[in-house]
Amino acid sequence: MNNENLSISYNKLWKLLIDRGMKKKELQEASGISASSIAKLGRNGNVTTDVLLKICMALDCDFSDVMEIVKAR
Repeated sequence: MNNENLSISYNKLWKLLIDRGMKKKELQEASGISASSIAKLGRNGNVTTDVLLKICMALDCDFSDVMEIVKAR
């Protein structure tokens, strides 16, 4: 599989927040991650596994609940 055609999407995270009636700022406060990490997630950018772990701990979910690998357009 060619990695150049794959990217990470955090659309599942944003849907999860909507389903829970939670705002990005509330996620930031609950997980203890920085505003810049929230911004990177909003751009489907690279964040550390530590950031993802903090999010999953705050939301009581798994990595697969907040992110997915998608074909790049």
